[in-house]
Amino acid sequence: MQPTLSFVLRAGAIMAVLLPLGSTRPAVSHWSAIRPVLPVQGAQPDPQVVAQFGLLNNTKLQSYIDSKGMQMGKISDRPADVKGFTIVDSPIINAFATPDGHVYFTRGIMAHFNNEAQFSGVLGHEIGHITARHGQKQQTRSTIANGALILGSILSKRVASIAQPASQVVGLGLLKYGRDDENESDKLGVKYSSAIGYDPASMADFFLTLARTEQSSGAATVPTFLSSHPNSADRYTNVKKLAQQAEQQAGRQLAVNRDQYLRMIEGLPYGDNPREGYVEGSVFYHPDLKFQFPVPQGWKSQNSPSQFQMAEPNGKAVIVLLPAGNKGLDETAQALVEQLKIQNAQAQKTTINGFQAIAIQGDQVGQDQQTGQQAITARTLSFIIQDGQNLYAFVGLTSPNDFNTYAPQFQRTAQGYKRLTDAAKLNRQPEKVRIKTAKAGQTLAQALAANGIPSKRYEEMAILNGMKTTDKMTSGMLFKVVGK
Repeated sequence: MQPTLSFVLRAGAIMAVLLPLGSTRPAVSHWSAIRPVLPVQGAQPDPQVVAQFGLLNNTKLQSYIDSKGMQMGKISDRPADVKGFTIVDSPIINAFATPDGHVYFTRGIMAHFNNEAQFSGVLGHEIGHITARHGQKQQTRSTIANGALILGSILSKRVASIAQPASQVVGLGLLKYGRDDENESDKLGVKYSSAIGYDPASMADFFLTLARTEQSSGAATVPTFLSSHPNSADRYTNVKKLAQQAEQQAGRQLAVNRDQYLRMIEGLPYGDNPREGYVEGSVFYHPDLKFQFPVPQGWKSQNSPSQFQMAEPNGKAVIVLLPAGNKGLDETAQALVEQLKIQNAQAQKTTINGFQAIAIQGDQVGQDQQTGQQAITARTLSFIIQDGQNLYAFVGLTSPNDFNTYAPQFQRTAQGYKRLTDAAKLNRQPEKVRIKTAKAGQTLAQALAANGIPSKRYEEMAILNGMKTTDKMTSGMLFKVVGK
């Protein structure tokens, strides 16, 4: 969740999360206005992707994927279908292509590549999904291919009916490719990667990194690449065979470029970025916006550039924190009532830890999923808080029958909103990828120890490096660690 300067609550904002969209306009409410927007060559990224993930502020890496992407797009089977390339600010390990021809890489996957050839192979694979029109076969409109948030998977049917279509907006229309599509994209990835001079065997090696990350409970992130790109035991072998054939046809040495790539990702943020908000001890802290509030004990939560979401573990209730612009409290409250289609709304002005606020209670009316008739589908207790020039909305939703159970949770969360003053919380910084140089004969574990990495993170760092902790290193060999 990142700061915003100008978001105004309007159609497609709260409704984008909690209600069927009443407008075809994309929901672009998000908190990143204070960060520079990087120039992106080609088609612009989907606003919904940007709203969920944010853009990575790294001109060097963005220029790199623009260059390689356009080079590969030109030699692909359908150059006109390949529109653009973007790195998004997410720690998850993922790359995906949308049906409109845009390829996205997360900073998480960029951190886990260990050479240019691995990147090129995955780039070719994603362009393969575009040129083979796999996404268009499943979905005719532009949507997000991955990155389902917690709410999309934990909402019960009861609350899902409240938040329809939560699976599309919160889960963002997950595209899941079948084995035939994956095999075709693997072939195209090998074809395109080798055509621009990279060793495609490295793409197969990256499958091993993905598999190890998935299996390791100590890893920092889960490879959601595998959620939309189902893995199989034979893909590694098949890609290795295809790569061998491509190398023979090329008749020359194909590039790997390990050191060049590692030097390029020096300083890349790794894992969650606490500057954009983090949960610790059932409290959400936002250092850049300088506020904090409690998260209900045991609830699941998910932070994104556009909102912070909390959900009761059985899916019976949700609370969503949204930026609500800089209009007046009364005007914003009226907009909230209209957009949530709240009937019998009762609004009361109050003060929360010195901040002016409005509490709104009422019934949300929508279409009953079984009868098709208009009915009360949810009950809400929401709070709008004015913090300086910015307003924030805590939207609590549950079923009418469960309202008395969860209304106190909604109230405690919003009324716990206060100024963050703890210097230790305010000064929290993200970890970053650091490139180090090995000494002759060191194992990776020894090299990690020499650089102050605690032993509990050795396996995580081994996966990050695509190595084993017992692997011997040569003098001058580059490797990755993470630190402040």
